[in-house]
Amino acid sequence: IEQPTFPKITEMCVKMIRRVNDEEGIKKLVNETFQKLWFTPTLHHDKEAMTRKILNITDVVAACRDTGYDWFEQLLQNLLKSEEDASYKPVKKACTQLVDNLVEHILKYEESLSDSDNKGVNSGRLVACITTLFLFSKIRPQLMVKHAMTMQPYLTTKCSTQNDFMVICNVAKILELVVPLMEHPSETFLATIEEDLMKLIIKYGMTVVQHCVSCLGAVVNKVTQNYKFVWACFNRYYGALSKLKSQHQEDPNSTILTANKPALLRSLFTVGALCRHFDFDQEDFKGNSKVNIKDKVLELLMYFTKHSDEEVQTKAIIGLGFAFIQHPSLMFEQEVKTLYNSILSDKNCSVNLKIQVLKNLQTYLQEEDTRMQQADRDWKKVAKQEDLKEMGDISSGMSSSIMQLYLKQVLEAFFHNQSSVRHFALNVIALTLNQGLIHPVQCVPYLIAMGTDPEPSMRNKADQQLVEIDKKYAGFIHV
Repeated sequence: IEQPTFPKITEMCVKMIRRVNDEEGIKKLVNETFQKLWFTPTLHHDKEAMTRKILNITDVVAACRDTGYDWFEQLLQNLLKSEEDASYKPVKKACTQLVDNLVEHILKYEESLSDSDNKGVNSGRLVACITTLFLFSKIRPQLMVKHAMTMQPYLTTKCSTQNDFMVICNVAKILELVVPLMEHPSETFLATIEEDLMKLIIKYGMTVVQHCVSCLGAVVNKVTQNYKFVWACFNRYYGALSKLKSQHQEDPNSTILTANKPALLRSLFTVGALCRHFDFDQEDFKGNSKVNIKDKVLELLMYFTKHSDEEVQTKAIIGLGFAFIQHPSLMFEQEVKTLYNSILSDKNCSVNLKIQVLKNLQTYLQEEDTRMQQADRDWKKVAKQEDLKEMGDISSGMSSSIMQLYLKQVLEAFFHNQSSVRHFALNVIALTLNQGLIHPVQCVPYLIAMGTDPEPSMRNKADQQLVEIDKKYAGFIHV
């Protein structure tokens, strides 16, 4: 604050902000420091101070690109919550100023990119600005509503570098949160977004497809109800998969299949991603047809999990994981239980397949947790008309039953010789315990055994889980 041009400011901020979840005294100090530094309103005429603030925040966001942004979300939530009941809300005002000025900066950077020799630096700054806007959108999407139309053209960014892909993914994530909050958006604007997203889904790789399908889910399900548009896309990839399955059944060694492998991989992933965000068994999609789409998709994806090519197997398992988020009950199907448990327990099975099954379980648990938190927030907005606990219990009851199916095999993965397998197994168990889906007595011996793991990060995480269990169950471990 006193020396805004000091060169070590970014490094100091990064170190301080990571302490945002420390003990109360430190947490309070971190909140107060960043409220003064970033979240105090700036005088309108002081453009220099605002620019300095923007550069500082985006430098810190850029510096944390590889370690994650949980700290920013936590800090923003802490500060906004502290003034919820106050009549004057300086943090909210500062956030509005920051978002508006970040958008201004993005437009300036865009201009400078066209005639700059140093595009790498500028495009890096552009990514940091858009990432920061996404972080604000996650906590307060209302701040970005008036800027949604400014963001939309960035979906047409020509992708030639990693930064270009990051711009597209973050813009898709912003629009996913913001478009459903817009009042009476123009039909042209919505149609343009749908078309831009569809072009990206057809053209680019997994990360872009995932974020664009998710954004399309929010736009179509919550705003446009343009189900025919999505149904046509689904049928394009589902039809391609059906055709490739028939060809494979006729001649597994056909050269046509080898030539069509990229199309097969894309179709497996995209069908799964679409099933994650759209329930194609709704009448809005399939009309009066009696065909059960989710069962057909399951059958098709399961077929390719038995393929001889591991890459094809992996994409089929990824597709299954997506479909299970929309339809968790499919995880009770005997063929799915056999597939997951055999991959996890077979010592000769590929490490990549084991990791993918564990990732699927992890993503399912994370999505369920997010759903429950959203249900809780929605519930608080309305009066006590329903028994929310009962509603939550139904959902957590299914999650608990699902985890019991695979628990033994996941715990056995703690002893796999590959640290990456142990890492994902521990993540799954941590999520399962934190959501209270299993009794800790089932996994305490395994967590204690992991206390001797050669990887320090794994030992620390296992110890952390044991401490949490001990707190929650008052000395349970010592007994």
